[in-house]
Amino acid sequence: MCLLQPVKAHIWRYTAVMECYHHSYTRPRIAAFRQGRAVDLRELLAVSVEAAAVGGREVKRVREQNALEEKSKGKTREGAKEMLTLGDLYSHRKMYHLIKSTFPFVKVNSEEHDDVADQESAVWDHVIPEDIRHKITESREVPAESITVWIDPLDATQEYTEGLRQYVTTMVCVAVDGEPVIGVIHNPFTGYTAWAMVGGGSNVNARPSYNTQSPRIIVSRSHAGKVKPFIQEAFGNDTVILPAGGAGYKVLSLLDIPEEKYEKADVYVHVTYIKKWDICAGNAILKALGGHMTTLKGEEIDYAGSEANEGGLLASLLVNHKALVEKLPNRENEKHN
Repeated sequence: MCLLQPVKAHIWRYTAVMECYHHSYTRPRIAAFRQGRAVDLRELLAVSVEAAAVGGREVKRVREQNALEEKSKGKTREGAKEMLTLGDLYSHRKMYHLIKSTFPFVKVNSEEHDDVADQESAVWDHVIPEDIRHKITESREVPAESITVWIDPLDATQEYTEGLRQYVTTMVCVAVDGEPVIGVIHNPFTGYTAWAMVGGGSNVNARPSYNTQSPRIIVSRSHAGKVKPFIQEAFGNDTVILPAGGAGYKVLSLLDIPEEKYEKADVYVHVTYIKKWDICAGNAILKALGGHMTTLKGEEIDYAGSEANEGGLLASLLVNHKALVEKLPNRENEKHN
């Protein structure tokens, strides 16, 4: 705390203010810079939660105004149309610029790319929400250079254009040295947000139990036909397969979510190529709760490198994940041109 000592009457106020500024702001900032631009992960979690929410407001606004202006970005590796809407774009602007303005030295990878600065969204009030301060009581600093932030400004765009709002999420993930540490999944239409920090805390829990003998397995609704024989070979012909949109929704289906619209699955399987901004947030949340998200071969996914995850996906929570991997059929990862 700065003690304000009067000088001369006409310069007292200026001198006092500048002295406080020098001690409470300048020196800590210089020290942080000298220490390698350290980032407080609790603050980054708070900004990630806020970014998912402000992006979600854009997603909801565009959908409710029916102003999608949808167009195709091209095709996925599987040949399906990859859609882009104003919801994707406006959400990206809000999320990306909020994170970059607050933590300019961290690397941010987003599904969308846009050069338009959005100064309105580029301000964080530096207030850590009560639920985060309650669950995570201590700060944890890491070098900014070790951080990669993955944002998905609108997960399940195809379902978004079809009005299937339950599948739509905005997501933020923080990876440190390639390992997922912070995950945020937000549904813009219900307002529900799940967040977790590995080794810290979370606002969501695992369910009491999961069935791996005859599991309910959630899969991509656009690839349900392709994954069905793969799952039946592993778990039997009577296995319940739940087609759904959005990787974020699929992870939420594994959790104890206080929302009736979410299906309850025991395992999440994806057999084709998938981007890391689709899965990183869910990976971090599952990891924080004692779960796993790996390739189909059981390999950990590195979130420091390229955007591509070529090895498919197997996600589970509070079960023997290795035993699940061993049940899967041996197969070469699909190669796409």
